[in-house]
Amino acid sequence: MSASALRRRPLRLLAISALALTATLPAATAARAAAPVPAVTAPASSTSGDTASTYRPDAAAAGWLARQLVNGDHFESVFDGTAYPDQGLTIDAVLAFAAAGSADQAAARATAWLARPDILSGYLGDGTTEAYAGATAKLLLAAEVRGTAPSAFGGVDLPARLRSLLTPSGRFSDRSQWGDYSNAFGQSLALIALQRTPGGAPASAVDFLAAAQCADGGFPIAFGQPTCTADTDATALAAQALAATGRSAKAKAGLDWLTAHQNTDGGFAAAGATTSNANSTGLATSALLPGGRFISGLKGWSSLVKLQQGCSADPAVRGAVAYDASGFNPANATRATAQAVLGLSGQGLAGLSAHGARPSAPTLACPAPAARP
Repeated sequence: MSASALRRRPLRLLAISALALTATLPAATAARAAAPVPAVTAPASSTSGDTASTYRPDAAAAGWLARQLVNGDHFESVFDGTAYPDQGLTIDAVLAFAAAGSADQAAARATAWLARPDILSGYLGDGTTEAYAGATAKLLLAAEVRGTAPSAFGGVDLPARLRSLLTPSGRFSDRSQWGDYSNAFGQSLALIALQRTPGGAPASAVDFLAAAQCADGGFPIAFGQPTCTADTDATALAAQALAATGRSAKAKAGLDWLTAHQNTDGGFAAAGATTSNANSTGLATSALLPGGRFISGLKGWSSLVKLQQGCSADPAVRGAVAYDASGFNPANATRATAQAVLGLSGQGLAGLSAHGARPSAPTLACPAPAARP
């Protein structure tokens, strides 16, 4: 795959008695959402041999996602009729498996695939002439979540590589002949990931992200634009990053922006759109619930559940999450499901861990078909 094609790919990760939705949120999910540093709780599932079934929406979604992996260890994207390895989506899945506390065997295989030298260099760059900030930050976070030594991931010292991309302004920028495509996604992921390292997140990088906040409290995807236009996904990630690095006032303003821009169906739309989608809703919900915005977070959680394919769907797609209310589309379901799991689990990225995750990829528990007389 050409470097230019790689650069174009997007780097796509409760107790309220007055709210009726509370009764539908699984207790394990609620406990995770309320904890300041969420711990993975094993899915409530029934097992039989090598198979498992679950009533939990997040675990069912993660199980479906695991069964879609190509060769059991990665995802691919198709451009002009040709399939290319999609490291970014594969990382999304690894994070989703950890959030759901399931499909740990699939997560281990995917992590090993990501550590292959050809896969690693194709995603991060060679580290000399080509080095990509957002990709490095995202992979560093995945390595931390998996409990894999980030300083020796596939022979690459990920924290050192990422820190080498910090500019004097505090921005993590790409080093590339193709230009600088770094943005608020990568900046936020860098802060979240580096805050988990002994050295912590650089203060200049935290200041840079905080200064990028729009007047309305939201955050833009692209830095340095003439008009600061907030984006749901960027705001959800930035709010988590700033909360993790001690900028509570800035994080609060970001959460305020999210709650003010929630659709009536409980979901969230991408910038410039009005229709709710699972990707934006998953990211927003994963910021709102750990951030203490339980009413808005529960509404987001409920909207994701409504997009999930249930027992009336084809068994092959049960547990998957449709991108939007138009219905299930296999072309976008894997990415939608991966990011929806974060919201369905009620977990944010700062404390995410795969520790204690169950190995199986459960299916959605459904009643057995009635026997014919």
